[in-house]
Amino acid sequence: MLKPVVITRPRQQAEPLARAVAALGRTPVLLPLLDISPIDDQAALKAVLDGLARYALVAFVSPNAVDAAFAHLARWPDDVAIAVVGEGSRAALARHGVTDDRATIHCPKDPAFSDSEHLLQALDLDALRDRHVLVVRGESGRELLPDALRAAGARVETVAAYRRAVPTLTPELAATLRTLLAQPHDWIVTSSEALRGLVGLVEGLGDGAGVARLQQQRLIVPHARIAETARGLGFGHLTLTGSGDERLLAALQS
Repeated sequence: MLKPVVITRPRQQAEPLARAVAALGRTPVLLPLLDISPIDDQAALKAVLDGLARYALVAFVSPNAVDAAFAHLARWPDDVAIAVVGEGSRAALARHGVTDDRATIHCPKDPAFSDSEHLLQALDLDALRDRHVLVVRGESGRELLPDALRAAGARVETVAAYRRAVPTLTPELAATLRTLLAQPHDWIVTSSEALRGLVGLVEGLGDGAGVARLQQQRLIVPHARIAETARGLGFGHLTLTGSGDERLLAALQS
């Protein structure tokens, strides 16, 4: 019997993948491990979006950053290049009508390494010297991308577009976790932060064997950085797919 598939993305992003998983004949289980919400004060976000034409490059760190920004945009300005770290963000852009034929979109060349480090390798950093660059991200995030762009001579601004948080361990969530850990599942995990949050939630169950059972589950992850996080947390059954839902789905069929 095929194992159910646990999808740990934020709920608003999980449903399209869940439908695709179901189309494969697998049973999807939605377990959002990050709650995504708008920031309280969006004045700074709106201000920079009103002046996008001044930037040579706008980098979105995640699909959530894309969606949060485009909630305030009617169209993408001409001649402003875009940088994204993975195929999920490229797909989010496409949902908002921004594709390669309408804008210059930079992303890592190898989909197995969809992260800031490999995005930087795909950019012409010399061409960004003394030019304005905007990084759209969550309320907290890694400084690697903006710091590296500044080191290359770009004039970098960052703006928070959304807030993310691990859900609270409610009695309902605790019961769901215990049920999932009782049997083997395939777990699609697309965020290192979500994976660390999952381990913390399972530790909060107060069951000494819970984390050990979690570590025995199969994880399917799109990024090498998530795989590295998983190994550091004691997971041994890992499948690294590369970026994009089609690769995640292919791993379920292998």
